[in-house]
Amino acid sequence: MTTPARLSSTQEYLLAVTAAVVTANAYYIHPIIGDVAHHFGVGTAQIGLVPALNQLAVALGILVLLPLGDRYSNRSLTIAFTAGQCAGLVVMTLAKGFALFTAGSTLLGFFTIAPYLLPAYASKRVAPERLGHVTAIITAGVIFGILVARVGAGVVAEYFGWRTVYWIATTAMIAITLILPRIMRKETVARKTTELGYPELMASLVTLLRTHREIILSGAIQAIGFGQFIALWLGLALHLTSPAMGYGTDIVGYLAGFAAISVFTTPYWGRLADRIGPRKARVGFALAQTAGIALLLPFGDSLWLLMIPILIGNIVGPAIDVTSRMTFLALQPDLRTRLTTIYIVMMFLGGSIGSVAGTAVFDAYGWHGSALYVLGSCIVLTALTIIGFRLYGNRDAA
Repeated sequence: MTTPARLSSTQEYLLAVTAAVVTANAYYIHPIIGDVAHHFGVGTAQIGLVPALNQLAVALGILVLLPLGDRYSNRSLTIAFTAGQCAGLVVMTLAKGFALFTAGSTLLGFFTIAPYLLPAYASKRVAPERLGHVTAIITAGVIFGILVARVGAGVVAEYFGWRTVYWIATTAMIAITLILPRIMRKETVARKTTELGYPELMASLVTLLRTHREIILSGAIQAIGFGQFIALWLGLALHLTSPAMGYGTDIVGYLAGFAAISVFTTPYWGRLADRIGPRKARVGFALAQTAGIALLLPFGDSLWLLMIPILIGNIVGPAIDVTSRMTFLALQPDLRTRLTTIYIVMMFLGGSIGSVAGTAVFDAYGWHGSALYVLGSCIVLTALTIIGFRLYGNRDAA
């Protein structure tokens, strides 16, 4: 087995671009969902199946495919999975009927594995003292992809139609798939980090939960964080477009543009975590996030004041994800992909809870209920980060 060559600075940023392109695919549907429903002649309940089945397929794909990253080349798997995404996008772009469009979206979700393989691939090819910085660069790419999808898709669809959005997405995915073999250089000797077969790999997830219990804590923190992010934006969209506020959906999209700041701040927080340790840094980020979210309630009646807590959340929220990933990406290479599997599956479970709670709480208690729900979620998240620091903070200095 050879030691992998270190990534160049150019490769690190190209991996971030890759992460942006492959992540964006799941988010194009959000601002244009009404146009797609109208085109296929389906109602609100039916069109909701498209993102719902996509997210379920992502979770299933992560569970059954991501563990392969500890047995087979991350490079080969990433290229194969991006090709699978291309196939799903082609089906969506050319689909004449709603059923085929939904099937393409579901296939796309099932193969959306690359965003979670890339950090594991990079972690084996950077110096330990740069792990946080490089992980943050790739995370910034993911954030940028979501930003472009949520803001850009609406603009493109407005002037050129929703189908054009998927033509652009398909073209970008084909280009990335063709370029990936050059970005992710092939090792001179094939690397297999574990001799476990696939059934043993899947069974080993249970063993890892027992032997590496910190992954449960880090996964729970990210599950809460992802869930509250979805609940916040669902509640915010309903609040701003309610008769009381009277704004259009375009305003919600413009607010989503605040996520752009995290593209620039997240790498800095990653370097900070490299210096002081991820668990200590995570506590600070969680406290800052809670302080910002606490402003949602008193600032809820003013669009301009709402920008303040939203801005704070966009600055520190992704840093909590980065520091949580650092707690297991620093472990031995043959475990990282399977630990990532556990982490991401827990994240999507939290996201599904947040999806349900976001609309249910607003429906029952209005914006005040949504703001209090998200604040309570932040308090629980902060408590878990403090517990994590007390239990495992000594590893920061290791």
